[in-house]
Order: sequence, then C-alpha cells, then structure tokens
Amino acid sequence: MANKKDRVKDNMPGKYYVDSNCIACSACVIEAPDHFKMNDDEGHAFVYNQPSSDKALEACENALAACPVEAIGNDG
Repeated sequence: MANKKDRVKDNMPGKYYVDSNCIACSACVIEAPDHFKMNDDEGHAFVYNQPSSDKALEACENALAACPVEAIGNDG
C-alpha cells in the first residue's frame, strides 16, 4: 500500500501520487500515459496530471491496480 507521507517530490498535488517504493517498471505510464511519467534520472514514476474526468479516473485506477509494488496511492 502506498504511503502518502512518502510521496516522490515530482507528483502534482492531488489525490493520486507515487511513493518512493516505485521500481520504475513503467506499468502506470503504459496504463495512463496522460497522467503518469517517468523520472529517468531518479528512477521512479510520478503523477504529472491529475484526472479530471471519469475516463481519466478509470485510467488512473487501472494504473494503480497494475502497479506490482503498490507504489501508487489514491488519497481521495
């Protein structure tokens, strides 16, 4: 389970976030490329665009479910 106190600094403020347990597998970027990006220099993903529609929420929930180390959180 993702820890909101351990969010990576790159996350855009909002209910979805990636924490430091991210292993840079890119699953979230594949599931929701309009919302997740990789920080290749630091080796983790981050949320760069919070969802604002039902379709976007579904994509972010799919990314959360696809994360093999549960590094994505939904604080909403």
